[in-house]
Amino acid sequence: MAVVTPDEIARYHREGFVILRGVIPAETLEKIEQGVEKNLVNPSKWSNDYTTQANPDAPQGRFFDDYVNWQTISEFAETALGGVLPQIAGELMGTDRPRFFHEHVLVKEPGTTTPTPWHHDDPYYGVEGMDNVSLWVPLDVVPEQISLRCISGTHLSTRRFIPNRFVDDSPYVAEADGFETFPTVEEMEALGDIVSCAAAPGDVVAFHFRTLHGAPGTTTHPFRRRVVSYRYVGDDARWITRPWKTSPPFSADGLADGDVLNDPRFPQVQLSRN
Repeated sequence: MAVVTPDEIARYHREGFVILRGVIPAETLEKIEQGVEKNLVNPSKWSNDYTTQANPDAPQGRFFDDYVNWQTISEFAETALGGVLPQIAGELMGTDRPRFFHEHVLVKEPGTTTPTPWHHDDPYYGVEGMDNVSLWVPLDVVPEQISLRCISGTHLSTRRFIPNRFVDDSPYVAEADGFETFPTVEEMEALGDIVSCAAAPGDVVAFHFRTLHGAPGTTTHPFRRRVVSYRYVGDDARWITRPWKTSPPFSADGLADGDVLNDPRFPQVQLSRN
């Protein structure tokens, strides 16, 4: 049985994002929450605390992130490779074999001053292709004033930007063929309509890897903002080497540019045709 309606699929491809309401069952949310708590207690070597790094003398709040822990945190593997999340990814991408790329935990504690700066995910990743989706799954109520914000239609732009470091918003490199440095915030916000994606547990904000997006800090919010993004790629995904260290910093491990991601680090999910 389909989870996503034809109108929602069309909106995803037209706008580069779509909000799906009430599609995640309570038991799935409970598993994801258990995974997040395990991750916070035992972060990986790839984890970051952006607020502390940006303000080592006077950190305010906490912006924690970590990723690619599904092989050690069973709750992430179970929810990424079975149930509703790969079903949603497959329906949005138009494939019955979505490939799981990685999960990404993002936790902002109350009073966190550090924002998520405007960016698009595609340049950070060592993968090329237009068949992809991030499923942004909130575990807490995310009101409009602290919500994810997407710039409509930017996934279809030919402009691609050198990724910036989250800790200080500086570019990874000064220049690179086919990429430009980020424009000013004012120029970026003029690229399309900005939509605030307020969401609650059970909802999913699905967005394309090339959709420009960001989020403010939580200085106006008295509660935690816990989110896990589940990232999937589709049939046209190919390995690519970037002119900078990717995030996550996957090594090639035998993959060459242009290769399909046939690698146990990126498992495919066979969806039921029923």
